[in-house]
Amino acid sequence: MTPDRSVTPDRATPSRRALLAAAALLPLAACGTDDRPADHARRRSPTPTGSPSGRPTVHRPRLADLEREYGARVGVYALATGTGATVVHRAGERFAFCSTFKALAAAAVLHHRSAGGLDRRVTYTEADLRSTAPVTGKHVATGMTLRELCDAAVRFSDGTAGNLLMRDIGGPAGLTAYLRGLGDTTSRMDHYEPELHDVPPDDPADTTTPQAIATDFRDLLLGTALPVRERRLLMGWLSRNATAVGARRIRAGLPGDWKVADKTGTGDYGRANDIAVVHPPRTGPLVLAVMTDRPGRDAEPSDALIAEATRRTVAALKLPGLPGHPSPSITGP
Repeated sequence: MTPDRSVTPDRATPSRRALLAAAALLPLAACGTDDRPADHARRRSPTPTGSPSGRPTVHRPRLADLEREYGARVGVYALATGTGATVVHRAGERFAFCSTFKALAAAAVLHHRSAGGLDRRVTYTEADLRSTAPVTGKHVATGMTLRELCDAAVRFSDGTAGNLLMRDIGGPAGLTAYLRGLGDTTSRMDHYEPELHDVPPDDPADTTTPQAIATDFRDLLLGTALPVRERRLLMGWLSRNATAVGARRIRAGLPGDWKVADKTGTGDYGRANDIAVVHPPRTGPLVLAVMTDRPGRDAEPSDALIAEATRRTVAALKLPGLPGHPSPSITGP
């Protein structure tokens, strides 16, 4: 995509550039899964474990009653990186990405361009403002740099910015190929916004699972999938979430002194998501994905449901610093 080219997505068929991008990305990985050639996906790093047996503890909090209370489906995957303990509830079921894809699109741009290439300016027109545009709508005349688009997409959930980032890496096919390079063989992107919000339940298009996207966040923000400088940029954008719902979901279910880097998503069918890396003050990072939906296209998403699911999930992990779970004593020299 050249700076003076219109960026209105073509949704009829994948562009030649998208296909080339996908083909170029796939061989980057080192080894694969049983049903894929070995050069198509990097093997995921092992889950940390602190149990004596070497097997992480799996907690299954009672979230079914929460689903009945809210008339919703709830998917949760949490990993306490310090111990390897996990919480799982429908962790392998598919949920719509909604706007959570924007964090992954920004990561893909960081991977391909590196921090040094983020000052490239992208121009666009009024016709490209097909989705939410709280930031991009103010800069049609001048365009925006890739750095500014990443900030707008991740912090303000600007849909047009998300589309422009995805276009830069080869469209939905390019983002899917990038995720395959991370070792994520589950998640898939098929559309730009706003079409990705129209996908009905039971359609695998534009979906991921709580475990898959949480593991992507772990690899990108706590692992080595991105170089240090790019990793810090992404963590910074996620930590300064400026959306109204950001304060009402995972953050609302945690103590106020816990640091959160997250990306939310909202859509039809009562879809409400929040994916985060959480830094409690007295233990290792927590990786958490909470994804929800409800029957009926016009169903309302619930921030309170995510907040309560977060409370129950964190309580099940018995992390230090929570009420009833005192921090370990610290002895001076």
